[in-house]
Amino acid sequence: MTHAQTSKVIDDLRERIAHLEGSIARKTVVLPFGVAGMDERLPGGGLAYGAVHEFAGGGSGTVDGAAATLFAAGVAARSKGKVLWCLTRPDLFAPALSQAGLHPDRVIFCESDREEDVLASMEEGLSFGGLAAVVGELVRLPMTASRRLQLAAEKTGTMGLVVRRWRRQTEASDFGNPTASTTRWRISVLPSEPLPTAGVGRARWLAELMRVKAGESAEFEIGACDAKGGVCLLPISRDGQDQTSWRGSRAS
Repeated sequence: MTHAQTSKVIDDLRERIAHLEGSIARKTVVLPFGVAGMDERLPGGGLAYGAVHEFAGGGSGTVDGAAATLFAAGVAARSKGKVLWCLTRPDLFAPALSQAGLHPDRVIFCESDREEDVLASMEEGLSFGGLAAVVGELVRLPMTASRRLQLAAEKTGTMGLVVRRWRRQTEASDFGNPTASTTRWRISVLPSEPLPTAGVGRARWLAELMRVKAGESAEFEIGACDAKGGVCLLPISRDGQDQTSWRGSRAS
C-alpha cells in the first residue's frame, strides 16, 4: 500500500470516528459586533451561532433588566431572519425593540404561563432550524435545561439568547450558578451621553463579559444599540484608562 493510500485510509477512519462521536469539526460561524475592541475578546471574533448566550441587568436595572433586554434585542436585530421571543410577562415594549433595530415584523412572540413552557418553546425553536435567533426571558436557568438548549442550538446553528429577568432582588443570586451558556453578560446603565444643549443623549451601558468559553472575561463602556442594533465602544473609561484595556481571568 502506497503512502497516499495509507493516508486516505487513516483520514477515512478519523472521519468515521468523528461521526460516531458526534463531534465532526466545523468552523464556528459568529456574529461580530463590528467593534474591534469587543470582537477581539470573543473566540472567532464575535458571538457564536449554534450557541446559547445569557444577558442580565446590573446595578439599578438588576430586576427589570431593561438594558439587558435591549442589548439582546440588538444582537437579534443584527442576525438575518425571523426571531422567536418567548416570555411569561406581557410587558415587552415593541417600539423599544424597534429602536434597538429589531422591528416587530421580524418577531414571533410566544407567551406562556410557566417558565417550563418558555424553556420548551425555546428548545423547540432552536431545534427547528429556520430562525435567526431564539430569545427567552427566564428567572432561572438550571444546568440541565441550559445543556438541552445548547445541544439544540448546536444541532441547527441557531443562536439562543437568554434574558434573565427577576421579580425580586433576591432571585438575582441565581445568576451566579453555572450554566452551559457560551457567554454570559451583565449590562448596567451609565449616565447618558452629554449633549451641547439641554436634553437626553444616547444611552450608555457598562457591558461586562462575565464568562466566555475559551476566552477571558472583560468589560466595556458602550453606546446603547442604535436603529440597526449596533453599539459603539466609548474610548475612555470612568477611571481615565483606555477602554480597550480589560481585566479578568481565564474562563472555560
